[in-house]
Amino acid sequence: MAIEAPDYFQPEGGLVLTHLLIVRDVDRSREFYRRVLGATVVRERQPAILRFHNSYLVINSEGGPTDDKPDVRAQAPPDSHTLSSAMNIRVTDVRAVYEQWRSRGGEFLTEPKDHGVEIRCYLRDPDGYLIELGQATGILAEMGRGAAA
Repeated sequence: MAIEAPDYFQPEGGLVLTHLLIVRDVDRSREFYRRVLGATVVRERQPAILRFHNSYLVINSEGGPTDDKPDVRAQAPPDSHTLSSAMNIRVTDVRAVYEQWRSRGGEFLTEPKDHGVEIRCYLRDPDGYLIELGQATGILAEMGRGAAA
């Protein structure tokens, strides 16, 4: 059963958790998440908001301090080899999603690798943010939630 995201602007229960990405080019990033990952655009820009299954991505451009964060500068990652934040997306069939996203232009670091407790692989978005795509396997047995796949 697919779980839909709550309404971003008026969430039931008064709260919705999103992931903010600071990017160099909002249009380029918005189109990557729409085209490759299949996210639905809710708002085009300033900031761009995309619904991604049961959650949201907020995509905004780099910039200087604002009145509510007077000593904070918003910047995309300095390079694609430094990890400070990553999205972690769990699916039931990592190989199928890997093939789908690859066919849409997603460039993965490797094919899915089996690590015993999970099968995972990674791709980068246009600004170098790392996206982990994974499928739980042995960890489910560890947690008493079924046999390893």
